[in-house]
Amino acid sequence: MTALTITADRTRFLRLVLAADAVVTGGNGLVYLAFAAPVSTLLGPDAALLRGIGIFLLVYGAAVGLVAARRSINLAAVKAAIALNVVWTLGSIAAVVTGVADFTTIGAIWAIAQALVVGVFAELQIMGLRKTRD
Repeated sequence: MTALTITADRTRFLRLVLAADAVVTGGNGLVYLAFAAPVSTLLGPDAALLRGIGIFLLVYGAAVGLVAARRSINLAAVKAAIALNVVWTLGSIAAVVTGVADFTTIGAIWAIAQALVVGVFAELQIMGLRKTRD
């Protein structure tokens, strides 16, 4: 299957949103990885889990950054980023509601706030994708 790509000035907004997602996600991953023990104390989840999440977020952020930086935007990659952002949003909310991550009160607030930010990234990426088709 050949991936569809878009090249034009119509991708400016989408590129900006993808780049912002990459920076925020990568920064969050760095914090989780480098400061897992104190973040664990503050938020609740085990430091080893936070390190694993940190690695995932660094890899994800780098991948999204590469999608944003390429000369042509790979639509399948953008759709994958949107899907992963939706899954992250729903998973974060589920983790708080079910108590599976043993969040502290601050951790639960952080997880919901983070879910909202990631959900906004997904929505902005959807809007950016639509702008490429106008």
